[in-house]
Formats: sequence, structure tokens, C-alpha cells
Amino acid sequence: MHDVRYWIGFNRVIGIGPAKVRALIDHFGDLDEAWQADPVDWRDAGLDRKSIENLINARRTVNLDQELDRVSKAGARVLTWDDPDYPPLLRVLPEAPFVLYVKGQLTEADRTWTVAIVGTRKASAYGRQAAETLAADLARSGITVVSGLALGIDAAAHEAALRAGGRTLGVLACGIDQVYPPSHTRLAARLLEQGALLTEAPVGSPPEGGNFPARNRIISGLSLGTIVVEAGETSGALITADRALEQGREVFAVPGNIFARSSLGTNKLLKEGATLITSAQDVLEALNLQLVAQHTEVRAQVPEDATEAQLFALLSADPVHIDQIARDSGLPMAQVSSTLALMELKGSVRQVAGMQYVVAREAHAAREAHAAREVREARAEFTVE
Repeated sequence: MHDVRYWIGFNRVIGIGPAKVRALIDHFGDLDEAWQADPVDWRDAGLDRKSIENLINARRTVNLDQELDRVSKAGARVLTWDDPDYPPLLRVLPEAPFVLYVKGQLTEADRTWTVAIVGTRKASAYGRQAAETLAADLARSGITVVSGLALGIDAAAHEAALRAGGRTLGVLACGIDQVYPPSHTRLAARLLEQGALLTEAPVGSPPEGGNFPARNRIISGLSLGTIVVEAGETSGALITADRALEQGREVFAVPGNIFARSSLGTNKLLKEGATLITSAQDVLEALNLQLVAQHTEVRAQVPEDATEAQLFALLSADPVHIDQIARDSGLPMAQVSSTLALMELKGSVRQVAGMQYVVAREAHAAREAHAAREVREARAEFTVE
């Protein structure tokens, strides 16, 4: 197991990014050895003179234990390339941050079914409404909405996803211990209840100008596609769209008023080949995500462990008494009772009169859908085109 302190240490070295970290790992095997190596070895690994000078200075001034403690005090954790929780859509990219500071929880949906919504900070009423409608509809479809917690379109997208009961990720251009702009402190707190904040900037880093373009590549890298709702000719949202294209991801644009300066960027994207969208359904169809909500429901209904599976198999639409379930399963009554109670909370079974249980109608449909999908996949595996 690698020592995350050294990853944090290299994250503190000016001029050492993903490419140089990969070179160091290739040369030394891990960053523990690389941190403690000699300047001659660093040169052999491919570091230039300036990077070596910065690394020598960092090794002299950075207290790795204190850095790790600062992350902990900020309520965050560190994800590196070889961490299983590192977002896979981002990890496959050559420019993926070698360190991500994360506050909040990342779910499977956050790592799998994600769409970014970005745009101008000076959003019009039209742009705000478009962002809110798209974000809410995507969230209701089980898609995690990614944005940059900025004023305007970003905030509208985050807030709409939260109101819809969905998940949303905010990517920061500053340290995980800060919120920028400060006016979004409450929004950030609400976001942590239904999502997470992420950044590659070390703890304590201010929101400097150079951090924003780097932040934008993370927004697009976390996402299957990026929607630009409203953007002027020099909007940072266009940088996010460019990064998405470089990463091989889809770019969508909402058409705007041809006379409005705030729509010049989005309309230009459309002329250059971005996919025109007028609804969330357009995005779901383009990314083949129409069945995400159904898949999520099926996954919730299908038993999570062997005990649930065993009891689920003994139930049907006809009521069965808990004593009979215990006898048929051969399990202790206490285990049967507690498992059925959990399954009832999840909505996969229902209790009817006299401690009798049936499979919930929704769970039955989910089970049938799950079985049908397995049959289709098995058939496809043996189909010769």
C-alpha cells in the first residue's frame, strides 16, 4: 500500500504534474522512493532543472505529516490513481490529476453516470431556466450533474439537481478547505448532503486564475458529456468544451438568442459541430443513458447478499408466514426476522396480515427485468455477427 503523504508532497511541488509523476513512478516504482531520491536520480527520471530545484525546496519546507493532518481537519480524503474510489472516467485520461481531494461521498453513479453543465457567470433568465430544467430532468433520470460551483449557470445547475433530489459534484479551483465564491458556502454545504466537492489544488490554495482552466479539464473529465448552456465568446465554459473534445467526450450546446452576447459562444459551438439539445432527453439518447433510472431501481431491488437472495427466492405474490419462511430457509428466526425487516424497508417485500410476507409488486417487476436482461446478455454473448 502506497503512502499517500508522498503523493500530497509532490502535489505541493510547482511544475510537477501528471506527466512528470508518471515518469517518476516508472523510474522509481513508487513516489515514496522518488521523494527520497537524489537530484541525479531525478534528472535520470526526466525532471528538468527547475522542477528539481522546486522539489529540493519542497522536500526541505513541506512537512508531510502536517499536510496529511490539514486534509483530515478539512474533513476531506485523498484519492490517487491507484485508489479504487478514484473516478474511472477521469483516471483513463493522460492529464488525470494524480491527487484528488474529496469532501463528501462518491457513489457508483457519480463514477459512472455523469454529465457536466457549464456556462457563463452572468446568466440571463433564459440561460438560468435552461440550466435548471436540464439539471433537474437529468437528476430525476439518475444522472449525476457535474459543475464548477461558480456563479450563474453552474450554481443554477447544482441547485436544480439538489431540488430534484438528485446528485451533484462541485469541482473547485481552490483548496478543499475553501469555497469560492464565498457566497456559495451554503450551497456547498447542501451539496455535500447529496454529492461531493473535489479539487486537485492542495489544502489552503487560493482561487488563482491559473487554477480555473486546470479545474475545467476535471469537470469534463469526470463526465460522459458536457452541456454548455450559455456562454460568451471568451467564456471559461468554452475551455471546458475544448477539454471535453480533447478527451473524446461529447459536447452539447443549448441554442441561444442570435442577438445576445451571452449566446455567441454556444452558437459558435453549434456551428462547429456540437450537438444541439433542447431537452435532457436529447442528452440521454445521445449518451445511451435512457435506462439509467430503471437500472438503478433494479439494482436496488435485487438482493444484496446470500441471505436476502435465499429469502427472496422463497417468496411470491402469495403470502407466506414468517415461521414457514424460517423452516424452508433453515435459518435462525432472528436472522430471518431482521433480514425481512431490512428488505421491507428497501421495498423489495411487504408484510401483510399476521406476519405473512409477499414480494412487492415493484420488486417482482425488477426481478423479472433483471432476469430478462441476463438472458439477453447470455444470448448476445453467443451470437455470431
